[in-house]
Amino acid sequence: MVGMREQMTPMKGSISGPEARVPFDSMMQQVAAAPGVTYETATVGGVEGVWCRPVDAADASAAILYFHGGAYVIGSALAYRNFVGQIVSLTRTAAFVPAYGLAPERPFPAAVEDARAAYAGLVALGLTKIALAGDSAGGGLALVLLSWAVAQARQTGNPSPICAAAMSPWTDLALAGETMRSRAEADPLLTRDSLATTARLYLGEHSARDPLASPLHGNLADLPPVLMHVGEDEILLDDSRRYADLVAGQGGWCEVHVWEGMVHVFQSNFALLRAGKASLKAIAEFLEHQLRSSGLTKQKVAT
Repeated sequence: MVGMREQMTPMKGSISGPEARVPFDSMMQQVAAAPGVTYETATVGGVEGVWCRPVDAADASAAILYFHGGAYVIGSALAYRNFVGQIVSLTRTAAFVPAYGLAPERPFPAAVEDARAAYAGLVALGLTKIALAGDSAGGGLALVLLSWAVAQARQTGNPSPICAAAMSPWTDLALAGETMRSRAEADPLLTRDSLATTARLYLGEHSARDPLASPLHGNLADLPPVLMHVGEDEILLDDSRRYADLVAGQGGWCEVHVWEGMVHVFQSNFALLRAGKASLKAIAEFLEHQLRSSGLTKQKVAT
């Protein structure tokens, strides 16, 4: 971890605009491909993306809808295919990674509209067990979609997501968490200023407290189980803890795993970090359990 921190120091605060797309994608493409997983580009619900499919799928009626990270301005479905493929291999469940719209070319609410369309597309394909997942901004987008899809299911009778799993999710684009200050020195990658810049690119003059931008401010009642894994040394730590507290206040189940000494989306370094590998395994076990069963009984939040 010490060695990784030294390598990351020059990158601190660098994710602040589209100019970071090429180096970020190059980094994510270095993630090792999982054995027994195939990849194909496709369009689901009118949204382009990548299917990651296990050769030994356990349930053809189940799928994971995974949203990549990148602060709503960088990242791509193609660059993330190997990382998502690791989850697919562990769960033996196919995953679709949508290439949702990025700012500034396609600002808010384009990402949300694409997320809704991709989810509706999976339902139209006959998939009845859909888990949502994502990391960083993609984790936040998954949680935005979760609240919307649950509300839609109540109104229309369409399938509701089975669960959601998020790694270091960005749940509050207003950047009001206390760890924005208290973890500012410990975090070797993110800064409040860089997140504020990408939030402006994404939102323009739109309110950061809109529930469609920040799931922390959404309707968190009657949600299915939610699992969050977050690093102890990242400024987005409170984005997970505050979201979980609000879910618990609504009587829901949201468990937060805080990993000692870890940083933002440390799971992408699973080849080097035992914690990264252990976290991915725990997330996959959660997703697999939820997709293979009727879901957990609602409990109080655990941190």
